[in-house]
Amino acid sequence: MPTLPTHAYAVLTPNGPFVRHVVERRSPGPRDVSIDVLYCGICHSDIHQARDEWGGGIFPMVPGHEIVGKVSGVGAAVTKWRAGDVVGVGCMVDSCRTCEACGDGEEQFCANKPSFTYNSFERDGKTPTYGGYSARMTVNEDFVLRIPAGLPLEGAAPLLCAGITTYSPLKRYGVKKGQEIGIVGLGGLGHMGVKIAKAMGARVTVLSHSPSKRADAFRLGADDFIATKSVKSEGGTSEEADPFARNAGRFDFLLDTVSATHDYNAYLRLLKRDCTMVLVGIPDPTPVDASALVMRRRKLAGSLIGGIRETQEMLDFCAAAGISADVEVVSPERIDEAFERTVKSDVRYRFVIDFAQSA
Repeated sequence: MPTLPTHAYAVLTPNGPFVRHVVERRSPGPRDVSIDVLYCGICHSDIHQARDEWGGGIFPMVPGHEIVGKVSGVGAAVTKWRAGDVVGVGCMVDSCRTCEACGDGEEQFCANKPSFTYNSFERDGKTPTYGGYSARMTVNEDFVLRIPAGLPLEGAAPLLCAGITTYSPLKRYGVKKGQEIGIVGLGGLGHMGVKIAKAMGARVTVLSHSPSKRADAFRLGADDFIATKSVKSEGGTSEEADPFARNAGRFDFLLDTVSATHDYNAYLRLLKRDCTMVLVGIPDPTPVDASALVMRRRKLAGSLIGGIRETQEMLDFCAAAGISADVEVVSPERIDEAFERTVKSDVRYRFVIDFAQSA
């Protein structure tokens, strides 16, 4: 198959610096779309994979799965897109299309493994995928998303991962007007969770170990803020000073966005009877005390991005609600700096790489 040499920013070895690198993109086939990348968000999972912290890394690696660009060409059989369309690409670029999950529009759970946007393989099982830290992509038309008019493009890019990762469980578990919803953690995912839950009509509380994020929580739309570090008194920690004791049984739903190890049991006890906490972060294994579940018939669940259909639904929802990510835009030459600052939580709340102005 003919290929297109494409400039990208890659790590050649685990933990290596980013370097300008040429990768081979396939020339558009009959149902492919060629996209000129304008913006790409930096997700924390990019850092984990570029540093091979999860193992199984495919190098050279070009990360990036929060991509906004403009269609530059389409294959002869493409019906959904035309040159000039502003589009997005999220965490997947293909799937088997035949399994039950794919048939249900849940391609992220493809029984034969989806082709992730990077650090994965095309459907032939041998051609590596390269992500959005690059000038151009070639993607099957079914895995391209429409960016609605009115969304700022740099703020829309993180919606392709952070947006759908938080929207999907909030929608699936029926978050609605008037409910008490807690968002655990206020980072790239958490700040989107606040905005989306608030747009759904919920009363939103941010739970964070960083009291310094209180003002940001309210600016983003939260109704309340809980600093989760207990206040010590001379006689130890009083019930009044313990935020978990003070808020026990308060919440209808908790969305836990934290990737660092923390005590699930403390948060589970903040739920009302029959209510659910959903994990979207993947920290090191944490023991779960069965009594935290059994005694109030609470549920602990997990969620992984969303399918293509739901991701488009999320984009349309965000456009209608006027929601986009809070971002800091950087040039491609600053990716290493952005990685280091992300690890230190020194970003409010997502770095986005600007390829529109890049040479």
